[in-house]
Amino acid sequence: MTLLSGAELIHRLRAGDAGAFDAAYERYAARLYRFLSRLCRSRDAAEDVLQETWLTLATRAHELAADTDLAAWLFTVAHNGWISRVRREGRLVELPATDERAAREPSPEERTSLASSVRALERALAALRESDRELLLLVGVEELGHAAAAAVLGVSDVVFRQRLHRARARLVVELERAPARASSDWTEE
Repeated sequence: MTLLSGAELIHRLRAGDAGAFDAAYERYAARLYRFLSRLCRSRDAAEDVLQETWLTLATRAHELAADTDLAAWLFTVAHNGWISRVRREGRLVELPATDERAAREPSPEERTSLASSVRALERALAALRESDRELLLLVGVEELGHAAAAAVLGVSDVVFRQRLHRARARLVVELERAPARASSDWTEE
């Protein structure tokens, strides 16, 4: 199926077009999984919530409004699924940080530096409150706009911007602590 515009994709989803569901899955599944795996910090939990998200789309696509922002809608469903799971089961198991391969092959020095930076960022994100981590993942990793991310979380744009500002400040504090934490990791082993 050719790349559909957002409006055409919504129209076809509302009509029950299975090809549109496949196109939506192809367009958003990797982003949703990446978001959920970092948010849930458990592969199994992320996969379960992701599957629930797609089942929700399959069963409720006909209810979508014609002007629905599908990315924001899917992230909202995934977020709500995660919240429900946390409420049901409590805190989820921590997922070890993973590095994603760069588009080009970096030099050994660049790889070492990048891996160290990624580990520091993953540690800093993991040290944040879940609500802060969620904000930063929606905007920084999943590249949702502020309005869409605010809609996912069910808050006003003003409240979202305030929370995002505070979450970024806390991330900076955690990143500044990262060198001390990394050196203590070496001494503990």
